[in-house]
Amino acid sequence: MRFTSLLSNLIVEQSRFQVLFDKFVKPKEKDKKGMMPFETLFAIIAADPTSKIPEGIDIDTVKPQDMDKVKIGKYTQWLLKKFVNPTTLDVTPESPRYKGALKQYQELFLEDLYKVTGDLRKFERFKNRLPLELRNIDNLTIETLYDNVKDFSLEKTKATKEEKKEASKTYQHPGAEIMFRGPKWTLIKIEDQGALGKDAAEWYGGYYLPDEGESRWCTSSPGLTYFYTYIKQGPLYVILPNDDKGLVGNKTGLPVERYQFHFPSNQFMDRHDRQIELVQYLNGPMSELKEFFKPEFARGLVNQGGNKVEINYPDSSAGKFVALYGFDELFESLPETIEHLLINNKSKENIALDVPESLGRFKSLQALLLQNIVKTLPESIGQLQNLNFLALPSNKQLVGLPETIADIPGLAFINLKDSNSNLEIPERLREKLSDEGGGFYYVN
Repeated sequence: MRFTSLLSNLIVEQSRFQVLFDKFVKPKEKDKKGMMPFETLFAIIAADPTSKIPEGIDIDTVKPQDMDKVKIGKYTQWLLKKFVNPTTLDVTPESPRYKGALKQYQELFLEDLYKVTGDLRKFERFKNRLPLELRNIDNLTIETLYDNVKDFSLEKTKATKEEKKEASKTYQHPGAEIMFRGPKWTLIKIEDQGALGKDAAEWYGGYYLPDEGESRWCTSSPGLTYFYTYIKQGPLYVILPNDDKGLVGNKTGLPVERYQFHFPSNQFMDRHDRQIELVQYLNGPMSELKEFFKPEFARGLVNQGGNKVEINYPDSSAGKFVALYGFDELFESLPETIEHLLINNKSKENIALDVPESLGRFKSLQALLLQNIVKTLPESIGQLQNLNFLALPSNKQLVGLPETIADIPGLAFINLKDSNSNLEIPERLREKLSDEGGGFYYVN
């Protein structure tokens, strides 16, 4: 899978539900049923402990249109695969007994879902203690998942002294997961929203003891509850250097130099809880982490409804994505279903963007704003058949418009305010612009 395809899946969480709905619930042929009713699909999504379901949504009242508020968890695909294609039946799909055996299996599967949820919670918390080959959920069945996590207890809320001592050497602390270990940096992810996750955040931060070589992060204070506020929004990332240069905190033994990133709040802090210039760090000393963080930045590109992208460059998480990965990667990474694309260059940089032909992918696009950033537009803009509003203000370097803009049937407005006064407009487009009866207006 191309990395840009992976990003598209990460950017619009709601689209994952639509894919699942179309595959498992929507009938493939007229007058036939889908593979499962919507209620069953929702029950399986809800059984994934990493799914985020807002209060007030439950299986008795939920409707498909409510799913834009639900974030589907990482284990849902695995659960669906086990439900639809069981590997433990003693009959083959060709057997006349298969249909009845499958129905019995699925009824029992749904009945025992709560047990699997508990096993997945243990797996999520303790998978780093399993052998390497067992840390991938796809290598496990329902039965082997239970066998490998049954001896763990979710009642544990704090690491032992021995575990903390070992963590000062390995950086691996209960309640957290090492996501990347490179030549220079180790990256830790804290996602657990319970007491064990808070214990991990306190330890990595050094219990709010900056005078002892630890951090000043509010999430690390044992007496405060800020951890729970932040972790509900998204994971905390802690970055530690592999070479502590002999400078370690008195309490934890971790390197004095450390950083904490929280993407939902756009906070990227050093140990003194001061915002760092993230783009400079990831393009410089932390460059080995740049590719890892690309999906995290990508999540912030699209609004919650999944149909609008608004980038005020270089501000905001979306602006940082562009600063780090470039505009070409941006256009390749966005989902094709967006309806509004608004990019405004607020920096003092003289950006002259040749908008790529991939712009034509966005068939649902209704509004396009490109301000103080464009040099050329592609011919593929004419493929945006749903475009109603085109704004190209303050583009002094824009020398001409593609003739294909005249092919957009519903385009009602073009804004060229403060753009190049010598802008070349093709004759066919000029005729459409001058057609006062055509409902086509522009500002220049």
